[in-house]
Amino acid sequence: MEIVLGIDNIIFIAVLAAKLPEQKRDAARRIGLLIAMVTRIALLFSLTWLLTLSDVLFTILDHDVSGKDLILICGGLFLLGKATHEIHEKIEGEADQGAERGMKVSFLSVMVQIALLDVVFSIDSVITAIGMVESLAVMVVAVVLSVLVMLAFSGSVSRFVERHPTVKVLALSFLLLIGFALVAEGWHYDIPKGYIYFAMGFSAFVEALNLKIFRRRKKNA
Repeated sequence: MEIVLGIDNIIFIAVLAAKLPEQKRDAARRIGLLIAMVTRIALLFSLTWLLTLSDVLFTILDHDVSGKDLILICGGLFLLGKATHEIHEKIEGEADQGAERGMKVSFLSVMVQIALLDVVFSIDSVITAIGMVESLAVMVVAVVLSVLVMLAFSGSVSRFVERHPTVKVLALSFLLLIGFALVAEGWHYDIPKGYIYFAMGFSAFVEALNLKIFRRRKKNA
């Protein structure tokens, strides 16, 4: 489950790391995933504080808003805005103007953005883990193992996304879907994660067929 919940982390980190010069991307991905691991473990050891995030802070339009809700809503809106901006750049062609554009993005700014979203993803992941098991040790081991798996595959996944523009747009669309789901969850509209990951899986399957057909046509040509 931690690996499944970490898919959105890999996609987000891959998109942000792509803004950096090529020689810095691997380091950005590794550090980003390590930040995610440290954040999740820190939250696991702060269970008492984490549970207080469910306390109601104020009410808007008959909806009770807690600290957790605020983090989910703000994180979801950030994802929606970031993904929309990246898709716009990709479609308009601004993202392909050369390496000098990538140099304008600092390594520190990318790390800050990754850290902020890791907090959002980590809270959702930790709350799911708390609902599944009671042993803190088991949860910590699951987090560490999931991050190790993501570290092993993050590079190949990121490079594959970068080589195929349509896959990158699809990955950004996944971020839109995840951002919408986070905002909905913040407003207490529960969207089962099974539906979200089924939609992502089906879209990825269709795109895989498209890539296979494209390669076959290119080979025949």
